[in-house]
Amino acid sequence: MTVVHDNLEKTEAKMRAEAVSVFYGDKKAIDEVSIDIPTEYVTAFIGPSGCGKSTFLRTLNRMNDTIPTARVEGSIQLDGEDIYASGMDVVQLRARVGMVFQKPNPFPKSIYDNIAYGPKIHGLAEGKDELDAIVEKSLRRAGLWEEVKERLQDSGTALSGGQQQRLCIARAIAVDPEVILMDEPCSALDPIATAKIEELIAELNGRYAIVIVTHSMQQAARVSQRTAFFHLGKMVEYGRTSDIFTNPHEQRTQDYITGRYG
Repeated sequence: MTVVHDNLEKTEAKMRAEAVSVFYGDKKAIDEVSIDIPTEYVTAFIGPSGCGKSTFLRTLNRMNDTIPTARVEGSIQLDGEDIYASGMDVVQLRARVGMVFQKPNPFPKSIYDNIAYGPKIHGLAEGKDELDAIVEKSLRRAGLWEEVKERLQDSGTALSGGQQQRLCIARAIAVDPEVILMDEPCSALDPIATAKIEELIAELNGRYAIVIVTHSMQQAARVSQRTAFFHLGKMVEYGRTSDIFTNPHEQRTQDYITGRYG
């Protein structure tokens, strides 16, 4: 039984999950999770390690398809369209629902080619001028342009960890997604790089539907306006971030927030 706070403003769901369960073989990792994800707010998934928050995040762009034993039940819609329907183009889906991983994973290519790769594949640029413009715009949005504009031909892997993560965010933005999923994007970064990523999330808020999985409750409190608390594969509680942290309705949420476990 999930407690959904009843004081939430009505928002249009960009993505909607209804009774989603995930199985790895016979093991049930996610148990009937239902949630609406709007564009207007950053949504954080919090909970102890192994509670299913990353597994659920990965259902939103079918990353679990890469695991042979994984099976997803229930319905997930993007703009009302079932993303698990047989006719869904998964490559196209992952352009619309981009993902940023825990460890920065730039391609072993130049900074320029890291960004240009997606737009080239998806035919988003007519020629080099348009491609140049997309690269610059994406790097500007990711707060990286001023740091790398003189060295676009350098390898993306030569950047610092924090810069690499912003490069990966720029790469996700370059194909003009509608949703950006972030799976603990700051866990491998130092506090200064983390602060830059958090500033970036605030700037991107409202332009994309953003979902962030984080093990840091302070981070969830800083960057999100909606929070879902997961425990043992279930979504226990969902509401305004401020309410989840100051006035949770469920004892399990209260225990996690106050540090009794996690």
